[in-house]
Amino acid sequence: MRSIEATLRTVPGFADMEDRDLEYLAASGEVDRMQGGSVVFRQGTRPEALYVLLDGHVALTGAAPDDTSTVIDIVRPTSSFVLANVLAEDPYLMGAETVAASSLLRIAADPLRDLVFERPAAARAMFRAVSRELGAMTQQVVELKRHGAAERLGAYLLSMVDDQGAGEAHFRLPFSKGLLASWLGCRAENLSRAFMALRACGVETHGSRVTLHDISRLKAYAGLSDAVQPVETVFSDAFRLWPERPTDD
Repeated sequence: MRSIEATLRTVPGFADMEDRDLEYLAASGEVDRMQGGSVVFRQGTRPEALYVLLDGHVALTGAAPDDTSTVIDIVRPTSSFVLANVLAEDPYLMGAETVAASSLLRIAADPLRDLVFERPAAARAMFRAVSRELGAMTQQVVELKRHGAAERLGAYLLSMVDDQGAGEAHFRLPFSKGLLASWLGCRAENLSRAFMALRACGVETHGSRVTLHDISRLKAYAGLSDAVQPVETVFSDAFRLWPERPTDD
């Protein structure tokens, strides 16, 4: 089994740390194995640990005052999540629950904070990791504003393809369509219509099984490019898409 230190070297942000800093954090890390539907942490609680998803899926959810909730993000391996709350010692702004049987690396929050306060190099690495998390979340906001449900669904299906140069792909959805609909910001019936619309792009489904017969055509429909947008561009897009206030003459 890979050591905790070796695992951390594969995680964005931590991979930039010096060897002695990784060794220090690895000493306070433990691997938790959880069944699907297990609560990792609850919204509003104080962060006691930083979690890194090793395998499985974790849903990040936000609860409203009327007790309704929505899926904000679905975390995939290998990445940490809600790092900013852990570093700032602020209450979690969202809750986390495993979608399927998952393994998570749990790193005690206090040693991580101490390291960031004492070691500028470690602080820079963590700031870069926070920037990546924020950039990914902002990108989702941009996609919600720019694209319809079918386009967002197409982009998600393409993200499940291991070989982006292939002509077609076959895979299973890793979680329910109801959860997928919530993550994409639409209702179940809208998701069904989105799948129907994508048939023209070669998308075939049988239950949770998905076949993409024409990946290049689906890419064109979803408006995807192979270039990764920098965080600065993502923020620029987000602000440009925000409705402008009318000006007084």
